[in-house]
Amino acid sequence: MFARFREAPPSPSGRIRHDPSLGFAASVLSGLFSLSAAVRNPVPPPGVERRFTLRVADRRVVAHDQDVIALTLAAPQGGPLPRWRPGAHVDVQLPSGRVRQYSLCGDPDVVDSYRIAVRRIPTGGGGSVEVHDDLPVGASITTSGPRNAFPLTVPGYGSPAQRFRFIAGGIGITPILPMLAQAERLGVDWSMVYTGRRRDTLPFLDELAAFGDRIEIRTDDESGLPTAADLLGDCPGGTTVYACGPAPVLTALRTALAGRDDVELHFERFAAPPVVDGTAFSVSVASSGRTVRVGADETLLSALVREEVRAPYSCRQGFCGTCRTRVLAGAVDHRDTLLTDPERDAGMMLICVSRAGDADGLLLDL
Repeated sequence: MFARFREAPPSPSGRIRHDPSLGFAASVLSGLFSLSAAVRNPVPPPGVERRFTLRVADRRVVAHDQDVIALTLAAPQGGPLPRWRPGAHVDVQLPSGRVRQYSLCGDPDVVDSYRIAVRRIPTGGGGSVEVHDDLPVGASITTSGPRNAFPLTVPGYGSPAQRFRFIAGGIGITPILPMLAQAERLGVDWSMVYTGRRRDTLPFLDELAAFGDRIEIRTDDESGLPTAADLLGDCPGGTTVYACGPAPVLTALRTALAGRDDVELHFERFAAPPVVDGTAFSVSVASSGRTVRVGADETLLSALVREEVRAPYSCRQGFCGTCRTRVLAGAVDHRDTLLTDPERDAGMMLICVSRAGDADGLLLDL
């Protein structure tokens, strides 16, 4: 039997108001430590399986150009699944062994299935193509259950927000969609803008139509590329912004809100953040003796992938732990908030965000 979460929405503990690159270092550090505790969750509640299998119960096209499919996942024998709240995602282990993260975009009150949506990216790491081509109805995946690094916090439950502004770009609608329904149920004032290249590339337009003119659909082919002002709209003090979309969208929002202490910004990235204050270094691979040079502006993981050194990974952002790797020699500049001090003392690092701590480089147990 799976444990159920309490019904109250989560508190805002651990959320950062603005991106670290904008200089809010002090507040960011305290927030990240709280966030790491929530994400790690190292000990599952009694009776909860650490990993379990789900099967594809249904799949359908949700963007008319067929670049996005929605999968409904259920337990093979039926029955309830671990509960979740808006903003949560699941780590999906595909038949190939790849691990990818997908936001849950269904109804949290549906207890016997999850829904995810995946856009095909032919030039990506292969995960989306595998989902599209190799996961028909009846296929199986493995997961460790929902986790939430992008929680919605609401007035009356620890949030000072008076209203929400939701911003979604393309497939970025997936974590936002359940947030809309929760805000509506709780009677919170909200508005939203949904952007993309063309209308036929935007998933779930049929479901969003139920919210009427509270959602503005803005496409590049009709209105041009949106500015931060277009995305934020009327954004008075007391507004909390939740955004998910491409890097240029998030950069524009962070820049526009940098001086607004009366507006909170919460966001989820499509991809890893850029390397800040990096220096070049070399790593050696213990199994082959190969040496890989890591550029000042690239991650260690990216360099390994470029040189076709096999290493596990998923989020590329330092919070899922999939790329945890043992360091056999060398000092590490730890840039994650996930690993515990004992794990670091034991020589572990997250190769997606952390780097060599000095010019001597690293020897990795790969």
